[in-house]
Amino acid sequence: MKVILLKDVPGRGKAGEILDVNDGFARNCLIKKGLAEEATPTKINLIRQHEESMRIKEAKERAQAEEIAKQLKEVIIPVKVKCGDNLKLYGSVTNQDIADGLKASGYDVDKKKISIKEPIKALGVYTVDVKLYAGVSTQVRVRVEKA
Repeated sequence: MKVILLKDVPGRGKAGEILDVNDGFARNCLIKKGLAEEATPTKINLIRQHEESMRIKEAKERAQAEEIAKQLKEVIIPVKVKCGDNLKLYGSVTNQDIADGLKASGYDVDKKKISIKEPIKALGVYTVDVKLYAGVSTQVRVRVEKA
C-alpha cells in the first residue's frame, strides 16, 4: 500500500515522502497513529505540484541572493562608531553595527548571518563574511569611521 508520511518516522522516512509499505503496517500502525495517510492519485499529484513550486521558489531566492552577493562585493559599507581623542574605539564593532550599516545602504541582512573573524577595534577598512543563502556567501568590505 502506498502512503504519504505526515510526520517523520524513524527508519522509514521524512514527512511528505511517499512510501510503499505492507498493508497491515500501513493500516495498523502508520494511519492509526496519524503518522501517514493513504496515497491517492489526487494527493500524490498535489504533493508533486507543491514540490515543484518549492523548487521554483528556492531557485528564485538563490538567484536573488547571488545577485546581492555580486553587488556587495563592489560596495564599501560605512559604519560610524564613537571613539576617543586618540581614535581608539569605545568597545568594538559588532554584527549589529554592520547589519545597521548594510540596512542604511539598502541591503537587509540579518546580524546572525554576518561573521567577523577578529574583533574590529580600530578605524579602517575590514573584510567580513556574509552568508546570504544556503551555499551563497560573500565578503563585504566595511569602513569603520568616526561618528
